Amino acid sequence: MLLRLIDSAAARLMGIDDADFREPAGEPALLPPDSVSWRVFGNPVTLYVGGIAAVLLELGEPRVRHGVWDHTSFRHDPATRMRRTGLAAMITVYGARSRFEALAARVRRMHARVQGETGDGRFYAADDPELLLWVQATASWAFLQAYHRYAAPLGRRDRDLYYREAQAGAALYGVEAPPASEVEMQALMERMRPLLEPSPVLDELIAILRTADILPWPLRPAQKLGVRAAIDLLPPAMRAQLGLAARPLRRRERALLRLLAATAGRLELPSSPARQAAARVAAAGECGQAAMATS
Repeated sequence: MLLRLIDSAAARLMGIDDADFREPAGEPALLPPDSVSWRVFGNPVTLYVGGIAAVLLELGEPRVRHGVWDHTSFRHDPATRMRRTGLAAMITVYGARSRFEALAARVRRMHARVQGETGDGRFYAADDPELLLWVQATASWAFLQAYHRYAAPLGRRDRDLYYREAQAGAALYGVEAPPASEVEMQALMERMRPLLEPSPVLDELIAILRTADILPWPLRPAQKLGVRAAIDLLPPAMRAQLGLAARPLRRRERALLRLLAATAGRLELPSSPARQAAARVAAAGECGQAAMATS
């Protein structure tokens, strides 16, 4: 019963309720199963925390904020929007390469149609290289930091490798020169920090995420904790720049998040994209062995 509840919550959170990562049989993903990214994106608890932290950083940039708030369903239906974003992340890492390439092409066509002006008259376009870079890089950073803090600490080598692994997928989304190491990521965040600003939209978003129908009701307390953990994950300087005052997590709350992340990491969830994708990739070897046996 508990396993079904957790599996259902994870599938719902990541938007993979109807997704099947077992097809096409034998086709590899963009990254191999032993990559750091397969580990990081395999934990639904840290993906939830990291996903919210990423959105806060993205919407702290006023041009990105207007593009998202004015041209998507985030304000009116944040749960569905987050699930679509979660599904895109899963396809990027675990999906068959042909399916990811098709997704990336659709996203680029969609971005090409989104443009407008901020409240103070600045032009923005969703395919602006600087904005594309900020969205991609903050997502990479937030997922990594949440995993590193609550699931399993990663050494510097693995953290740098993780950023290098993200480059191929970022290029297909149209992102130019994404960070290739933690040092480069930190430099980008310092360069972008002066552009970030507080906004009532961020407060509205936080209130929505605390109460929206994102997790099943038995797990709703964990939903609110996840929002607080996401704010706590942000670098203090950026948190101050965005005007996000948050009560620090208590020691027992951090321990609970680590317990939840550890539990999620150990469970063999039927809907797990990583599990399904591993079976899909392994099918290539099985087909090859069968061909050799009949030749």
